[in-house]
Amino acid sequence: MPSLRWSWVVAGIAALANAAFSQPKAETADGPVSYFKEIRPIFQQNCQGCHQPAKAQGGYIMTEFAELLKAGETGKPGIVPGKPEQSYLLDEIRVKDGQHEMPKNRDALTAKQFALVERWIKEGAKDDTPASAKEKVTVDEDHPHQYLSPPVVTSLAFSPNGKYLAVTGYHEVLLHTADGGKLEARLIGLSEQTRSIAFSPDGLWLAVAGGSPGRFGEIQIWNVEKRKLKVSAPVTFDTLSGVSWSPDGKLVAFGCTDNTVRAVDADTGKQVLQMGTHSDWVLTTTFSQDGLHLVSGGRDMTVKLTDVPTQRFIDNVTSITPGALKGGVMTIDRRPMKEKKMQKVPNDTPGAKPNVYDEIVSAGSDGTPRLYKMHREVKREIGDDSNKLKQFEPMPGRISCAKFNPAGDRFAATSSLDGKGEVSIYTIEPAKKLVCEKVSGPAYAVAWSPDGARIASAGFDGKVWIHDAATGKLVKEFTAVPITGKTAAK
Repeated sequence: MPSLRWSWVVAGIAALANAAFSQPKAETADGPVSYFKEIRPIFQQNCQGCHQPAKAQGGYIMTEFAELLKAGETGKPGIVPGKPEQSYLLDEIRVKDGQHEMPKNRDALTAKQFALVERWIKEGAKDDTPASAKEKVTVDEDHPHQYLSPPVVTSLAFSPNGKYLAVTGYHEVLLHTADGGKLEARLIGLSEQTRSIAFSPDGLWLAVAGGSPGRFGEIQIWNVEKRKLKVSAPVTFDTLSGVSWSPDGKLVAFGCTDNTVRAVDADTGKQVLQMGTHSDWVLTTTFSQDGLHLVSGGRDMTVKLTDVPTQRFIDNVTSITPGALKGGVMTIDRRPMKEKKMQKVPNDTPGAKPNVYDEIVSAGSDGTPRLYKMHREVKREIGDDSNKLKQFEPMPGRISCAKFNPAGDRFAATSSLDGKGEVSIYTIEPAKKLVCEKVSGPAYAVAWSPDGARIASAGFDGKVWIHDAATGKLVKEFTAVPITGKTAAK
């Protein structure tokens, strides 16, 4: 397995290059139906979330061709080549009187998709996967990935009870003890990239946004203590970013490369929100204190406000004046507020209403963190940036992550430039910056311990740094995952 030191830019290029190849092509009358080009993408988008090694619903796995021919708990083979009438899979995905069994809690396959699968089975259900695509590493609970080099860490999070520190890896989330002393578990799913992670407010669940570039995006929701995958929801044809939980733990939001921000029901994975006003990739999200609003930021250099119940775009939080922001927004986080006072909003703001007062930190490609009010209190004027409360000392390069401490009086941020990185802690009042020591490479992710005494950060070189939040002194450094120098079993 080659080194996993990819960058977001490389991933983006790969996504564009692979998207056309990976998406289902239109059915043609000439030639047999292709499993690899036509059937496999249908299964990826609609079926594999519930039928994979980490979550083999009904005892049936659909991530490997050979498994498709086997029987699940019913004892009936899913696919019998050349015999659609004996293929139990067709019965499950068939729409009868407007009803369907599978995909569960999702829209039924279209009539065209069903006909394509049926025709493929009639033609012998042949596997035309290219030999080069079959030469891959099997990664599952029994065969965890063996790393040749440390993975790039794009996200990490402390559990609310202070027991765990979750770190992103390849095909998995690595669950460490909070002090970094022991790797407790490996949560292995379908997605090659686990780009963003977040614990639910009660700490019982871990949401993961990721996917495989140019093929599918995926939201995973894991039961932390049981190490069980509860939800695997395929979304779009590319990786997802910026996962966040609503305060009541009922919704999970994330950003997509199709320029949308979305949210799903945390219990079922069913989509409940989609807002498409962004003009470029959406990279980061956060909810308001009352959960009625969702804020999103992305490569279009804007931070936008969405009304959750109606899915309506309300306003730009940041200035819309060209040149006001010098680069894409890569991270936002809501400030924990001790007092939930009400904030006034102007009557001429479409869809706006009095709401709990909220503030967010926003940062990105220009390296400058800014503090904003979430809701506009004055009428928008051309050229204004009236929601901005404060601008902080810049960091070198781009800021990939910024997170508030539990008390809301400080935030930590990570940046990278020319092969170097910085991890800094900012106080709000007065505005000061403390640079943490001994950061050995580009830094992409940061998280606060529940007591606010420590921060954990990581990035390009796969090392996790734990710093004292008061002094910036390095307390501990460890590698995210053991390095074996061997590839995983095939």
